[in-house]
Amino acid sequence: MNEKMFASWDYTAGQLKAIVKKLKEHGEDGPERFLRGELTVSAPARSWREQDGIIYFTVTSDGTTGPQWIERLEKKGFRIGVYAKSVLRSEDFKSTNGVTTEVGVLGGELFTDNERSTKNIRLKAVKSKMILPEAEVACLIREKFSDKEIEAMGLWWIVVMHKPIKDSDGDPYLLGAYRCADGRWLDVYDAYPDFRWSLGDGFAFAVSQVSS
Repeated sequence: MNEKMFASWDYTAGQLKAIVKKLKEHGEDGPERFLRGELTVSAPARSWREQDGIIYFTVTSDGTTGPQWIERLEKKGFRIGVYAKSVLRSEDFKSTNGVTTEVGVLGGELFTDNERSTKNIRLKAVKSKMILPEAEVACLIREKFSDKEIEAMGLWWIVVMHKPIKDSDGDPYLLGAYRCADGRWLDVYDAYPDFRWSLGDGFAFAVSQVSS
């Protein structure tokens, strides 16, 4: 008999044991109920939705300051770029408390390669009646989404299109969440109007902001 006929052939004994253990989280008879069709397994619900090339979700601020964000994110294993830390320590980085922002992320595919500049992206957001988010939204996004979730959105970067903040050298930057093989990053990108972006970048604006 061809051993490949067994559906379990591609799984190790450890993986099969892990599957049984996971099913038992629903009760000791979980595996039997699953086989009888009485227990179903579904993917976790997404905390974001997509419509017409725009990704929507909400984040709520909690008063964390820029320096506190550095400590908070690094304690959770996130990586923060040198220039991003400079922006977070800037007096122009403002924190709010209890403000819920509905975020709309414009996908890079909404623009041609020649059109995908900061200036054109901001113009499209204005036409879509979106407004500038606070810079802290970048930190909230980084904490909210895993790199796997950002990948599921079809993105490498979620750049928050806040009012540019200058670093210690006087260069204007935008904060953003970046997925990378060497870690989960909060970093910065140039904020110059003619800067050209990549197809895999997403551009976050505020659809609405509500204070509690």
